[in-house]
Amino acid sequence: MDKEQVKKTALAVSLAILDGRWNDLDNLLDDNFTYTGDGFVFTKDEYIGFMQDMKAAFSGLKMEFPHVVVDGDTASVRFISTAVNTGKFMGAPANKKNLVVNGIFIRKVKDGKVMQEWQTTDLLGVMKQIGFGALFGYSLFVGLFNVKQARPVRKR
Repeated sequence: MDKEQVKKTALAVSLAILDGRWNDLDNLLDDNFTYTGDGFVFTKDEYIGFMQDMKAAFSGLKMEFPHVVVDGDTASVRFISTAVNTGKFMGAPANKKNLVVNGIFIRKVKDGKVMQEWQTTDLLGVMKQIGFGALFGYSLFVGLFNVKQARPVRKR
């Protein structure tokens, strides 16, 4: 694949998520796809379930991709997401706040499919926007008491 095809495929995953096109997302991800990011490791179905949960919890979700760098079969993308938190997400209640979330993901592409994704998000920036105490308390509770989060489940 050439650089433009790698870039197009890598960004198509985010565009499918934004539009809620779950079948298209399924077709863009390899059956053995893995996601590693922000303390999570997901299979393909768990990733799709996580994205479905996120899309349901954040109204008006938009993404910008100001920097995309392609090296071989890998695309590194800086993203800026904006949304309003209108639903429960990862155990935290909706807070109706407008959020701006910055981060970077790297997607490995082979034969027109995304094989792997690695992501990091500016969680401190998110905490500052939604209220440090709420997310800090949640993180402390989960970490201190080693509470197991339920794995995301893909909705069909």
